Amino acid sequence: MSLNPSGFPRLVGTLSVNTEVGAFLGDTRIRLLEAIGRHGSISRAAKAVPMSYKAAWDALDAMNNLADSPLVESAVGGRHGGGTHLTDFGRRLITLYRAVEEEYQQAVERLARGMDAGETGEQYKFQSLLRRLSMRTSARNQFVGTLASLQTDEVNAQVVLRLDDHTQVTAIVTRDSAEALGLTLGLEVHALVKASAVMLSTDPGLRTSALNHLWGKVSRIHEGPVDADVTLILPGGRTLAAVITPEGLGRLDLLPGRDACAVFQASSVILATVI
Repeated sequence: MSLNPSGFPRLVGTLSVNTEVGAFLGDTRIRLLEAIGRHGSISRAAKAVPMSYKAAWDALDAMNNLADSPLVESAVGGRHGGGTHLTDFGRRLITLYRAVEEEYQQAVERLARGMDAGETGEQYKFQSLLRRLSMRTSARNQFVGTLASLQTDEVNAQVVLRLDDHTQVTAIVTRDSAEALGLTLGLEVHALVKASAVMLSTDPGLRTSALNHLWGKVSRIHEGPVDADVTLILPGGRTLAAVITPEGLGRLDLLPGRDACAVFQASSVILATVI
């Protein structure tokens, strides 16, 4: 919201495409995609936005995981992941977003003109309502899949989501939660997994009680003073992030391009459905 020449607040529309598991598209992410189209590099695009290199990768992973088709494609390997370019779908999405954004701003301006200019409190209430309608999540791993299997007992429900031809995720929720979510076979379901709940292994013979063992290749590693952020590319093209200690990184001898398995409990998976 800004001030118009008369001194009264002016509604400024900021288009944001949100899902039940958080923001999918917004001005910052669109500008990141546009910068990738100009520079062909994640690091240069991040500086142009500006945002951190890691935040740029996190945003791209989130968009690619939730979109029907990848928005960007990157070469695996090297400190900065190689060259990056927009897909045809990514370019079309930017064009569509900017067109809708223009229409959205015109609609907001029509709404503002319909308000009494002296009752600015109504505009602030409207702005607050829009903020509350946007939901964000701290979970780094966000997936969308089709409910392929549902088994229930008196207390719990075991849910298997098919993400693609190569990957499935198993979740365990209470039976009450399954009923509240309206879970039925074939339903589109969102799955969230915190990166801190994901363990990594390089042992092909590993056996654990965890129901989720997802193999992939290390895409990139971001080492911090306290922990290391590791991103895997799964066989279907989706990405999965894990946070481990620097000691664990050293013991596993993880490097970009190396096979690794992401292990997490079914109880660590949070489910969401569209109402």
